[in-house]
Amino acid sequence: MFSLTELLSASTHPGYSRPCGFPALLLTAFLFCRIIKTVVKTFKYFFGVRFEVKGLENFEVEGPAIIVSNHQSILDMMGLMEVLPDDCVQVGKKELMYAGTVGLIIYLGGVIFINRKSTTSAKMVMAEVAKTMAADKVKVWVYPEGTRNCTGDLLPFKKGAFHLAVQAQVPVIPVVYSSFTTFYNPKKNLFTSGKIKVEVLPAIETKGLTSGDVSDLTDRCFRTMRETLFRLSGCPSEAKDSS
Repeated sequence: MFSLTELLSASTHPGYSRPCGFPALLLTAFLFCRIIKTVVKTFKYFFGVRFEVKGLENFEVEGPAIIVSNHQSILDMMGLMEVLPDDCVQVGKKELMYAGTVGLIIYLGGVIFINRKSTTSAKMVMAEVAKTMAADKVKVWVYPEGTRNCTGDLLPFKKGAFHLAVQAQVPVIPVVYSSFTTFYNPKKNLFTSGKIKVEVLPAIETKGLTSGDVSDLTDRCFRTMRETLFRLSGCPSEAKDSS
């Protein structure tokens, strides 16, 4: 998975018209996604991971929306399945299509695959994704950090997701996972059982905003999510800011 900034600077085909990998029969994709969610959610019992989820009611917005969340590791996928709305699709790199069984599963789950090597106009891609959201009334899940980050803090946000939200005039719904660092650290080969807190925050409206407001919207979302990350992780923000 990757940031929408990459989506806005690339497409699946030079003559881009609709994101490749977005099944035409959207209801079928959502059905497969429900099955996938059920299966993946059982993995937490094997890994000894527990989830505490709050704020699911904040997904209950009418029409499409952009969902943004922090992205730490593959464990996010288990947490994702705990909260993923039925009317939501993710953005993924096209290479995942060729990842054997995993590629097939996420294709059937309705993931929008993007070829990051293409040079198609960013504005064209943004417009097409916005049209898809409006036409199919779906929410799009994006990781604005642009890459996995298991530092216990947030990386600076890319602005692509927020440009799209403003252009489409749809709300931004932040989702925050608590830090995994106390029980999961691949560099130190640390992986024990633990609890992950997931909180869905109230939607941030974009109606009336213009491209000139994107930076402020990005900063506002970053600050809100960062404060929530520290709170959920039991880490005072003052300690992080001074480190």
